Amino acid sequence: MERRNVLPFTAVVGQEKAKLALLVAAVNPAVGGVLLSGDKGTGKTTLVRALADLLPEIEVVADCPFGCNPGDPLEMCDSCHRRMENGGKLEVRRRKMRVVDLPLSITVDRLVGTLDIKRALREGIRALQPGLLAEANRNILYIDEVNLLEDYVADVLLDCAATGWNVVEREGASVRHPARFILVGSMNPEEGELRPQILDRFGLSVGIEAPLDPETRMEVVRRVEEFQSDPLSFAERYRPQQEELRRRIAEARETVREVAVPEDLLQLLAKSVVEMGIRTHRAEIVTVRAAKAIAALDGRRTVNLENLKKAMELALPHRIRSRPFEPPQPPRPRNQSPQEEGRGEDSQRRGGEREGGRAMSSSAVPPSPGDGEEKFEAEEVGMEREKALRLREEFRQGRGSRGVRTTVVDHPHGVPISYLPPRRDPRDIDPTATIVSAALRGSQAVEEEDLRVRVRRARAKRLCAILLDSSGSMAAMRRIGVAKGVAMNFVKNAYVKRDELALICFRGARSEVLSPPTRRYQEVLGMLDGVKTGGRTPLPSALHDLAAMAKIFRGKHRNAVVTGILVTDGKANVSMGGNVREEVERLCRVLRRMGVRLEVYDTRVPEVIDPAPSFIDLIAELAEAEVRRV
Repeated sequence: MERRNVLPFTAVVGQEKAKLALLVAAVNPAVGGVLLSGDKGTGKTTLVRALADLLPEIEVVADCPFGCNPGDPLEMCDSCHRRMENGGKLEVRRRKMRVVDLPLSITVDRLVGTLDIKRALREGIRALQPGLLAEANRNILYIDEVNLLEDYVADVLLDCAATGWNVVEREGASVRHPARFILVGSMNPEEGELRPQILDRFGLSVGIEAPLDPETRMEVVRRVEEFQSDPLSFAERYRPQQEELRRRIAEARETVREVAVPEDLLQLLAKSVVEMGIRTHRAEIVTVRAAKAIAALDGRRTVNLENLKKAMELALPHRIRSRPFEPPQPPRPRNQSPQEEGRGEDSQRRGGEREGGRAMSSSAVPPSPGDGEEKFEAEEVGMEREKALRLREEFRQGRGSRGVRTTVVDHPHGVPISYLPPRRDPRDIDPTATIVSAALRGSQAVEEEDLRVRVRRARAKRLCAILLDSSGSMAAMRRIGVAKGVAMNFVKNAYVKRDELALICFRGARSEVLSPPTRRYQEVLGMLDGVKTGGRTPLPSALHDLAAMAKIFRGKHRNAVVTGILVTDGKANVSMGGNVREEVERLCRVLRRMGVRLEVYDTRVPEVIDPAPSFIDLIAELAEAEVRRV
């Protein structure tokens, strides 16, 4: 039972685009869900809570824990379908759709379901106790701060969102039930970006910003204060608007299948998607469904141009970039074919390669910029062979592409793999193992000595810290361009693996932490692009910053894995107050004792004779670092 006061949907000031997206999802759940992205305190959660009161009633099988649809055999669990096939009567009742919250701390057991201990003890039956996915079936599943969701929970959600079914094979119970929910998520981009697999599951995406108009902001304050002082009277005042909007939603749900899209608008949509460089067919499909829902909300049976424009604004912006960090592609000229465009790009690339080849043919080192500043663009660095070797080594060591795994005991985090007797007050009890232990003693009652706790396999937190040498010597032969290219590859790699990322640049008097550990990968790329080159090389300071960062990160995350990516030519001529060589030696030993994995990407040019000494070989020996030449 809902026991909290919720601001009426029609009382929310502004945010018309977000309101429309949520109404579209309520009218036609087939659009695939809504993502609300914006700064904290802009009303994202308030909007979703307010939507619950507007959702229509639906028919469900009365005695089914999964809320099966009695009118559609394709949306029934195995039990309901079997009863219907055998001529049994399904008792039907009506209830409102609701918003089901998915907390970030949820475990896999609570999400998919687990063994019903009561029935197992009383009746000896291995039945499933439904999880949150059962409650979310034919409802709205809401995830606040969806970008902070644990990977192992997100994987289960992705599978269910793709198939519409939750298949549970665990603890001797085998159950399959529908899990067709409208996925609604909210997030603050400052706290990290969303995994591309999850982002693609949101049919509609809306960026929410706080209004900058003083009058609008004053009205927000007035309504919130009025609502807080007397929620019942405030809700009564907006009841007519709420009822009218509820009626429109109910009628739109009945008529949305009859709405038609004119052929010329469909052709316009297809051309627009091609010109935007969007490659997924989901773009057109979701846009058409959204346009039909918008037309149905307006009481129309035919989509017009205005309906299509609104739908495109909701369904296309988050799909324009077909790859992570890829800038939006400019529209292709209508008289230029894709083949001609490709030939033009190839010609430009070959020209650039010829210029680069002439620049690298010189055997003399250009003068160092010294203490001046110079900015160089990142150069694309092909690391496919290195990447393949790295992946093969990770799989050989049992880490795989998802990173290092760690084992946790009696802690509800990760996927269960085994069980043990508890060492202290149990928190993560394994019900099947506990019951089996009691049965082996010949007892029908579970005693304290029978308790067993789960052993789980979880993904360890990982930090990839990039140490970028931006001193004056890196400007020689444009090494900094290559170095930035290497660093950008690791930013993109961290994005795929969901690792936390940090950026440390060193030049001049000391190093600087441009970005502490974060998942705001796009922002790190922007910082990387703005790095300037010039000055001396404070390598010890950078290694010291890495050690301090690793210590803090491991203090927050037990069993965390920290990797330092040192991109440098190995020069060092600025100490922290002593001898440069001695400081490098000491810090390398410290990093090795801490278990920080160090990788060095050597930007020196083999063909060029450089008399200045390099510390790369020393670092490789003392820190047991891997060295790769780029």
